[in-house]
Amino acid sequence: MLFKNLNVLKFLKWSKNLQLFFVLFVSSWSIQSNAFSQEKSPPNVVWNTQSINSSESMPVGGGDIGLNLWVENGNVYLYLSKSGTFDENNTLLKLGRVKLKLSPNPFQGKTFRQELILKDGYAQISGENGKLNTKISVWADVFNPVIHLDIKSSQNITTEASYESWRFEDRITKGKENNQNSYKWAPKGIVKTFEDEIAFKNNTVQFFHQNKPETVFDITVKQQGLDDRKTELFNPLKNLIFGGKIQGDNLIQARNYEGVYLSTPFKAWVLKSKKPSNATSITITLNTGTETSAKQWEQSLNVINNKNSQKASIKWWNDYWKRSFIYINSKDESANQSAKNYQLFRYMLGCNAFGKYPTKFNGGLFTFDPQLTDTALNYTPDFRNWGGGTHTAQNQRLVYWPMLKSGDFEMMKAQFDFYLNLLKNAEIRTESAWGHKGAGFTEQLENFGLPNPAEYGWKRPADFNKGMEYNAWLEYEWDTVLEFCMMILETGRYNGNHIEKYLPLIESSLTFFKEHYTYLAKQRGAKALDADGHLVLYPGSGAETYKMAYNSTSTIAALKTVLERLLEQPNLSEKQKTEWSAMLKIIPSISFRVFDGHTTIAPAKLWERINNTESPQLYPVYPWGIYGMGKPGLDTAINTFKYDTDVLKFRSYVGWKQDNIFAARLGLTEDAAKLTTAKLKDSGRRFPAFWGPGFDWVPDHNWGGSGMIGLQEMLMQVDGKKIYLFPAWPKDWDVHFKLHAPYQTTVEGQLKNGKLVDLQVLPASRKADIKIMIE
Repeated sequence: MLFKNLNVLKFLKWSKNLQLFFVLFVSSWSIQSNAFSQEKSPPNVVWNTQSINSSESMPVGGGDIGLNLWVENGNVYLYLSKSGTFDENNTLLKLGRVKLKLSPNPFQGKTFRQELILKDGYAQISGENGKLNTKISVWADVFNPVIHLDIKSSQNITTEASYESWRFEDRITKGKENNQNSYKWAPKGIVKTFEDEIAFKNNTVQFFHQNKPETVFDITVKQQGLDDRKTELFNPLKNLIFGGKIQGDNLIQARNYEGVYLSTPFKAWVLKSKKPSNATSITITLNTGTETSAKQWEQSLNVINNKNSQKASIKWWNDYWKRSFIYINSKDESANQSAKNYQLFRYMLGCNAFGKYPTKFNGGLFTFDPQLTDTALNYTPDFRNWGGGTHTAQNQRLVYWPMLKSGDFEMMKAQFDFYLNLLKNAEIRTESAWGHKGAGFTEQLENFGLPNPAEYGWKRPADFNKGMEYNAWLEYEWDTVLEFCMMILETGRYNGNHIEKYLPLIESSLTFFKEHYTYLAKQRGAKALDADGHLVLYPGSGAETYKMAYNSTSTIAALKTVLERLLEQPNLSEKQKTEWSAMLKIIPSISFRVFDGHTTIAPAKLWERINNTESPQLYPVYPWGIYGMGKPGLDTAINTFKYDTDVLKFRSYVGWKQDNIFAARLGLTEDAAKLTTAKLKDSGRRFPAFWGPGFDWVPDHNWGGSGMIGLQEMLMQVDGKKIYLFPAWPKDWDVHFKLHAPYQTTVEGQLKNGKLVDLQVLPASRKADIKIMIE
């Protein structure tokens, strides 16, 4: 009996301790949860003073719309942009500028605030002038091409909403201004940006641009000897009409005026309050389509739903931020800044989530007046360097690779469909030029699948092969498409996407290399393969840098990796498996070279010259993952990063440079941190993520994309089913992150004081595949 009573006492004491432990545990958990819940809202951008000009604008958008929003001299301005607005010359035109003028003016007082509310995906401008308080909410509907401006005031005010356009007449573009279109430095005759149709209509302002029957597509087809196949070619510029209308409750037609913003003359069409009011809602409805007449375009414009549906848009943005995030809390302010700008750039990418066209590397939807980037470029706001309809593949890839780990798979569709839509054109071009199968995609690629006409070259030798670009930087560079093929395959592995419709693109891109290099070998001699039974990849190119290359390492790594991944696809026929297994066997091996006794990866077996400053000898590290954590030859890859004199000479964080990514993949924590924080530091402009111009333009989206990739790779790397956490992460950077891994896996973790204090892996079975790399 005594024994039993002692046991009871022990049990009660143990139970009491357990309760105390439980209370302390729950309290501790609660404190942690509260701390991190505060981090789970992305950082808002708040300005308490007005902007000097459009370079101090704030990006706002959603769906496929981008707005540059700023307040200057008491007036609210918006540049309007939308995916796919390509004119006859393939300039990606803005859809004009809107100006709001309020009277009495709340923005002429002492209190001003402009805030980008990232969590909900909209901006709010507020001002106080005496007893007058006014707020303006600015947002783009994620699911309908409509911009909303909701004005609420403590007193009745008069609103003027002006539509301002610099395309009120035809405008000849000369010199470097043609860098905004596909003619670049080699226009054929006079190049004009044609006027828009703009008019008052039933108390709205309606505006649109209708492409002329002849476009740069027709000029390029003729230049490249494809007139006999022209009717078969996909032409995205034909019958393209884009524009919209601005209207508002209580707004009526008022007047016109003229002016000059910076160096660009414009005309304006003004809607004005019928009577003063304390609330006004303005909508700007946009429409882009291939229509046979302006009347049809107008009919489709008028049926677009422009009702206020902000609740659905806010939910989309809320879910977007829950899907993935990186929050850093460190004594190293550059680390905190990197995480903040990572989120701001991801926001800019989210604004084109449902675009018909990919987000352009050279400014996306958020370019502004060019003279504010380069004082010599006194052109219109339509200008961006490196073209509108021209897509530079090496740059575009860096915008889209980070979307895998952020789980933004739906946003990758536009880039994949871009190539899929051009597949037939690329195959026709290949067949016409060389008489063999496969899709040959060039590096500087028009949105109709042919090489840029300026890069193709107008002053070509008479006997120069018509399939080739007559360009020292771009010749023989056509392997970047394989990165997009790999991204497609990865969405299947990461998210379970059904990728069957893209298999013809992947297979045709691979076929091109087999067919083309067999074709070239047979022109040189009797044998199609080398003595080891491998393709002779000559002439080739190591990015734009190592030219006239023999067995370029970047090409070998791409072919080998894509073929291996393609062969893992479950729905391949036996014939397909046999064909691609046979091609895999004839891919040559990567070459090596030695620096100071250190074996390194060579950029190619041989090359004739160096043209640029990329480091494709490290592409087997990223994006191809042949070398990396837990894999053979890691020391050789590290040697390449540390001792290759070209790699050292080319090293930088600017623009599309990938050195931060290479360092992360190689587990070089100090280098990765230094280069990534340099890349993701504040841009030096008012909006922190408006980087550039770098090698391209402002905002430089491949600068932001490569920064995102670097930060992700420092945190998490994957190899098959293995997931490495913190492979290049400084121990003193506290972080809370959520990233996506293959096999529909999400990994959310919290690192504090160098220790992993929380880890959530879904599905739970994948936790066994996690390896923690920080000690």
